[in-house]
Amino acid sequence: QAQLVESGGGLVQAGGSLRLSCAASATIFGVNAMDWYRQPPGKQRELVAVIDSGGNTNYAGTVKGRFTISRDNAKNTVYLQMNSLRPEDTAVYYCHTFWYSDVWGQGTQVTVSS
Repeated sequence: QAQLVESGGGLVQAGGSLRLSCAASATIFGVNAMDWYRQPPGKQRELVAVIDSGGNTNYAGTVKGRFTISRDNAKNTVYLQMNSLRPEDTAVYYCHTFWYSDVWGQGTQVTVSS
């Protein structure tokens, strides 16, 4: 069964950092691209960052240069290092991949205070 479990969210002041983790079941991790999405309050879910099985990455323009996505294949885990956080980064962050259908984690809340 495909599962994603996020952790690492919390409350941080503007300018601070957080690292999110997403643990995936081994079945789906090795060959799949992994994504981070976020959903700000009252807004639609949006793509933040993508990493493919070869380690190639892509970022939304709003986070490029501040966020870094990475993966540890030995631990079946993908990370999102978030630096220079801004109040507009406040959102529920979701890990996502595709394994016959969309697979989503439960989400983790990130709140950035000004």
